[in-house]
Amino acid sequence: MSDKELLIPALQTDASVINTQTRRGRIQMLLLLLACAAPVIASYLAYYVFKPEGGKTNFGTLVQPVQDMNPAWFDIPFNGKWTLLVARPAGDCTIKNESCLEVLFLMRQLRIAVGRESGRVQLVWVNTDGKAVDPEVLLAYDQKTAGFQIVDLPVDPKLRTEFDAWLNRDGVGQKIQLIDPSPAKMMIFPVSNSPKEFGSMKKDLEKLLRLNRKGEKLQ
Repeated sequence: MSDKELLIPALQTDASVINTQTRRGRIQMLLLLLACAAPVIASYLAYYVFKPEGGKTNFGTLVQPVQDMNPAWFDIPFNGKWTLLVARPAGDCTIKNESCLEVLFLMRQLRIAVGRESGRVQLVWVNTDGKAVDPEVLLAYDQKTAGFQIVDLPVDPKLRTEFDAWLNRDGVGQKIQLIDPSPAKMMIFPVSNSPKEFGSMKKDLEKLLRLNRKGEKLQ
């Protein structure tokens, strides 16, 4: 047997060992890459496939991403409070105008419905025409009786334009807008006189109050 023939088995053995080591190295590299990518994959699945329960609503529409509010627009505090805000002209909100009173009534009842948590929620009516509020309406929807803060539009033209753009973004200017304590618009409620839909709004608000206390400044 020649020296060359004696070397062939050894060469075959070495090649087999090298291939095995190569495959093992590739598998280890793949596992390492998967380990590094696991958090990204998990977050993708959690957000796009398996929606967390905390991200579900009963009736309101989540604003994603939230839309920051400028506290300089008004002279009342929004930072640290949960706020239900609506914008309506006082000239249209007379005792005979049911469509306007409906939204004020809905907001008042939502605040009452959360019971002992009602102190964490403030109601804001932005008077968009600056006219005097109907005395009969004011009697039912003032701060003392119903928890309403009634404010006029910002006087400064730049601030007024900013607020108007924020209020009407995505065509929601006539809806009830929920502002979180940061403060930022984070949910929209349509106006409804349906008892079932009212119950769903109440559940949304109760859920938010139950799960979120960070940043609140209670009086």
